[in-house]
Amino acid sequence: MILTVTLNPLLEKRLYFSYIELGNTHRCTKELFYPGGKGINVSKQLIKLGMQSSALTFIGGGNGKILRHLLANENIELSLVSTKSETRSASLIIEEDQNRVSTFIGLNQIISENESAELKSKLEKMIQNCSIVIFSGSSPSPHTDEIFPYGIELAHKHDKISILDTYGSHLQKCIEAAPTALHNNVDEIESSLNYSLKSETDKIDFLNYLYSKGVKLAFLTDGANPIFASKYDFVYKITPPTIVLKDATGSGDAFTAGLAYGFEHSMVFNDFAKLATALGAANASRFDTCEVDIESAEELIPHVSVQEIGKKMKLINDSPNY
Repeated sequence: MILTVTLNPLLEKRLYFSYIELGNTHRCTKELFYPGGKGINVSKQLIKLGMQSSALTFIGGGNGKILRHLLANENIELSLVSTKSETRSASLIIEEDQNRVSTFIGLNQIISENESAELKSKLEKMIQNCSIVIFSGSSPSPHTDEIFPYGIELAHKHDKISILDTYGSHLQKCIEAAPTALHNNVDEIESSLNYSLKSETDKIDFLNYLYSKGVKLAFLTDGANPIFASKYDFVYKITPPTIVLKDATGSGDAFTAGLAYGFEHSMVFNDFAKLATALGAANASRFDTCEVDIESAEELIPHVSVQEIGKKMKLINDSPNY
């Protein structure tokens, strides 16, 4: 089983229009609610790939009740900590004729010290029964900043693969805890760590820094631009396929789900890197979030290239047996 941990879940309300003229009144053609938050998106994508997934998160208020119902419909096994604070929400305005999405995100939940401690307690029990644990998304309040580093240390203790995809003030502490794998986009690293990743050399230097901290695999995505990745001290440049962009929301989460899928199936690096890249690209070519089937990803895999730009590859078993 793969466990996802989401500290900042989201209830999405999606309103679909043909087009929008600012200042005018419009009636939508379709109105849908979706469960959101980065880790929950990863769980959604894993289910779509035929993988069992369990989600640990905070839920509160009326938004939380709706979110809980939506997650049950997604067949995601849910473990939750109830909060006094309302689960955050977002409104997405989708202009289908323009292939354009505008997102308006509400306030974060306020998580108390006791609620944070309760989630830590649940995590300590759940992590023992999973093969991979994914720590994904932002931290909504100071009391939750210690959860991801704590969870990564638990993963080490119980010999579990840990995947980190987060940003913000707690990112440095998470890196110091040395997750098995890390995924971030370039903007997240630059804003969270005040680290410049403008050039190829900058990105390679940062990947080497992560390896020095004990991160075995790392992936730096940058929209449609090449991905820079590392496995131990080997560095790779991954070129994604060309797509017609509709909405990139959740593409990083689809990418992270691809990494977990590859680890769970003991795929070699090049194969799961291509799968993750194809999933991210396929997600960006559609309006729904993290609902890419394996067949859609496989259509794009031949158009993904992986180039070694660091050390020459050694002739060893490349399966991710950690």
